[in-house]
Amino acid sequence: MKKKIISLLLALAMALSLVACGGGSSKPAADASTGGEAATAEGKIINIYVWNQEFQGLFNTYYPGVERDADGNAKTSKDLTVTYLSDGTEVHWTINANQDGVYQQKLDEALANQGSAADDDKVDLFLVEADYALKYTDADVDVAVPLSELGITADDLSAQYKYTQDVVTDANGEIRGTSWQATPGLFAYRRSIAKDVFGTDDPDAIQELLSDWTKFDDAANKLKEKGYYALCSVADTYRVFGNNVSAPWVNGNDVIVDQSLMDWVEQCKRYTDEGLNHKVGGQFTDEWNSDQGADSKVFGFFYSTWGINFTLKGNAGEEGFGDWAVCRGPMPFFWGGSWLIAARGTDNAEHLKDIMLSMTADPEILTTITLETQDFTNNEEAMNSIAADPDYKSDFLAGQNHVALFAEAAPSIDMSNVSPYDQGCCECFQNAFTDYFNGQVDFDTAKANFELKIKERYPELANGNVVWPEG
Repeated sequence: MKKKIISLLLALAMALSLVACGGGSSKPAADASTGGEAATAEGKIINIYVWNQEFQGLFNTYYPGVERDADGNAKTSKDLTVTYLSDGTEVHWTINANQDGVYQQKLDEALANQGSAADDDKVDLFLVEADYALKYTDADVDVAVPLSELGITADDLSAQYKYTQDVVTDANGEIRGTSWQATPGLFAYRRSIAKDVFGTDDPDAIQELLSDWTKFDDAANKLKEKGYYALCSVADTYRVFGNNVSAPWVNGNDVIVDQSLMDWVEQCKRYTDEGLNHKVGGQFTDEWNSDQGADSKVFGFFYSTWGINFTLKGNAGEEGFGDWAVCRGPMPFFWGGSWLIAARGTDNAEHLKDIMLSMTADPEILTTITLETQDFTNNEEAMNSIAADPDYKSDFLAGQNHVALFAEAAPSIDMSNVSPYDQGCCECFQNAFTDYFNGQVDFDTAKANFELKIKERYPELANGNVVWPEG
């Protein structure tokens, strides 16, 4: 199915066609006939658009081209918006929050002006998430430079997990982005609560108790009997159900609500009504963060790779070190991931090639990132090696080798049902039904609210239908 893209990006494609034809800029991104070599000298400023500081921190720490001070620290501006490279190039960071589509809106505006912008003002590199990657990697829109035009080959990326390439591959088979991470999900739980309720905190034993949703329900009721909550927020299981849908969100002009999503609705309503979750309204709020602390009565959280070593570890605090473990949980899933996209019209093609190869395909750099941050990086051979290392462990997880579980799950990730509309559909669906879970609206009103909001979010779908599963 030909992916539909919002009208702004259609206009954006027309604007960028001026760049490809030589209008608006004398510096094309790269000339495919020269094997991806930059047609002219590189620009002095690389503009990178991101929604948080995660990649910025990794870049400043691990990219070899960053200029260092006498202590080996990255040289940056006082406000941290500029990173200085050893060759004199400046990397300027533009950060806009992802929530409610703000990041995409700001990025779209900048890309729409790409053809007329001064060279040093052009977007050179931008990041996308799986929820909306296809919006930018569509071949017809052509805002993302194929990696082959930068001189990056399939052999260069051969060690990456295949799904990380599938999500940024266009209909013509061109890969238009690359990622330093893979993001399979696991269930993270409190060891102390597991011992109190189940008599053991052993990950294999807990996995057996949580290996399907029926068993998970039984465990949730046992936790309740002892004064605990199985989960914190209704949003905590959304990615698990949402990653196991049978079809993409959109077919033609119709929005398709999968049965797996309605299973999530049923479970969340039941857990909320029966007191099996803590009734926290959403994720990444103060209350949600505090429920990962040592004083919390919440048993566990569904998290992917980045969530455990960046978010959960920080929220748990020093008292939480050693009180957490991970297991596979009732269903496989993934959550998140970030892809680097070279913007059509960039005047820094050679720099971007080096950044992409260094940060997403260099096995030594990726291995170092995993060893030092415990993130799960995008090199299957390296991750399998760490998974098999008897000396590798996470102190935060009381000596558990979580990479082994991630390495087991990553090859099974299926991106075939991802669509350009995922972020908006997921946000609107969760918002509409959270009101239902909390008793603010009835079921039919929640459905109607979703139908209204999704067509407001995506006007190009206004003439289609929202199709709900039978029964």
